[in-house]
Amino acid sequence: METLPTYTKNQLALRNGQDRDEIWVAFRGDIYDVSRSRLWRRGNHYEHWAGQDLTRELEKDAPHTANVFDNFPIIGRLV
Repeated sequence: METLPTYTKNQLALRNGQDRDEIWVAFRGDIYDVSRSRLWRRGNHYEHWAGQDLTRELEKDAPHTANVFDNFPIIGRLV
């Protein structure tokens, strides 16, 4: 099994669609690249911002299930 790279919250924060072209979000310890999603183009999706761990927000308020991330590659782990 391939070992994924690890990133800190500070490193994740740089992938917010503003500072770099990369748009990443974390959920349940995994980091997803959502750059190709038209819903995340400007680094935000409704009241959610890229470059953050969205686990609490999505488990509490999201109108969809965690399966929404099945469409995006896991590119690392949050440490």
